[in-house]
Amino acid sequence: MKIALIGASGNAGSQILAELSRRGHQITALARHPEKIAQLPGVSPVKGDVYDSENLPKLLRGHDAVASAVYFSASDPQLLINAVRSAGVARYMVVGGAGSLEVAPGKRLIDQPDFPEAYKKEASGGAKFLQLLRETTDLEWTFLSPSAMFIHGERTGIFRLGEDQLLTNVNGSSISFEDYAIAFVDELEHPQHVRKRFTVGY
Repeated sequence: MKIALIGASGNAGSQILAELSRRGHQITALARHPEKIAQLPGVSPVKGDVYDSENLPKLLRGHDAVASAVYFSASDPQLLINAVRSAGVARYMVVGGAGSLEVAPGKRLIDQPDFPEAYKKEASGGAKFLQLLRETTDLEWTFLSPSAMFIHGERTGIFRLGEDQLLTNVNGSSISFEDYAIAFVDELEHPQHVRKRFTVGY
């Protein structure tokens, strides 16, 4: 496929980029600093800004899918959704957040008393993004939430998928950027969660 990846130089974005390249896709890798994008087969680095409402749709046009891996606190979800829509691309996948996942029926992780204050702004942005997507009916969107600990690790290919509930095990709740990327690209290649949020964890 021909895929536009917004935020291709970040922690999650760089691993998704590597996974897409590994599987032979053609990727337009967008970042404010394209010189930071890894030089990989099938990758075309392009300078792009998530707040550039005029040029962003032009950069996204002509792709089979758009994926975004940007900080919620450093972007405007409505602007991103509008850019994908204006570009005429139906498929949109978003690197989501864990804060909006439920730890019990109707009880979100972000609303728990021990949720770290330092992460609340970012987590709130993710919850807002998910709500906007759930109100979007003209895009084939998917929002993939990581587990609570989203960290560098190994590419094992061994993980679990869930829906709206936080995945946990005896070691807590975690997923590596590397394994997250596998689940993300799997969904791009074989959509199973169109207009849905799902999650991945160990």
